[in-house]
Amino acid sequence: MATTREIRRRIRSIKNTAQITKAMQMVAASKMRKAQQRAIEGRPYQNLFQEIVQSLIPQAGQLRHPLLQARPIQKEAVFVIGTDKGLCGPLNTNLLREIQKRHNPNHRYVSMGKKVRNYLALLKGNQGENLLLADFELKDNLSFREAKRIGNFLIEKYLNKEIDAISIAYSHFVNPLVQHPIYRRIAPISQVELTKKDNTQETAPENFVPFNFEPSPEELLDNILPFYIHLEIYQSILDNLASEHSARMVAMKSATENAKSLLQDLSLEYNKARQESITKEILEISTAHYAIG
Repeated sequence: MATTREIRRRIRSIKNTAQITKAMQMVAASKMRKAQQRAIEGRPYQNLFQEIVQSLIPQAGQLRHPLLQARPIQKEAVFVIGTDKGLCGPLNTNLLREIQKRHNPNHRYVSMGKKVRNYLALLKGNQGENLLLADFELKDNLSFREAKRIGNFLIEKYLNKEIDAISIAYSHFVNPLVQHPIYRRIAPISQVELTKKDNTQETAPENFVPFNFEPSPEELLDNILPFYIHLEIYQSILDNLASEHSARMVAMKSATENAKSLLQDLSLEYNKARQESITKEILEISTAHYAIG
């Protein structure tokens, strides 16, 4: 059995750890509320814009816009959104498991977050080439303008035919306890992809009324389609940030509760060891007294 000194040292160490995890839990909870609010507030706008694009495509006539034109996929760019820090449970692990399941040597990756960047930087193509095209900085207060830089980078690669499709992978925020890894294609844009949400197939409502456009749909495509990709990237980043802070808050709460439970067990063990030590001393004193007598 461990000595009382060793148990006291362990109790002190676990108390310090519990204080740290409790502080991290409170910080994550504060960030989670802000990130969750931003992610949820953006969803109605994202859904409405998807309906607009969905209505615009059939009215665009025979216009062959590059972002609508499907072609044989030889190289696909995947924008992967992770986290900069750990201590957020299996969030990054689940996402990278999804990436690994879908990985192809012809894929090219763009990363956001150090945890996924470190993994993607190790992936090699058939000729031993590095598959990581670029890495972008992750910020809690990331603006739409900064998200457009990522979209413009990917769109430029697509229009130059360096890649044939654009996909995004991130952790979708459902609630503070549930986050799902999502992998979906955003270019070339098609009505099939527009009706997909969270890897499930949905159909447009029967009472859906097409929008009226001014000017003509053809003239709007050049502005609306790139904006659609920018918006999808921005909303995915917000979703991932809400998932990250939620997962970290839950993980730190669990760590704090485990520390408290361990402290109770150690306190009981310490009391037993202390009682045993006192009993042993009393027996030694009693034995010595009778021996002298």
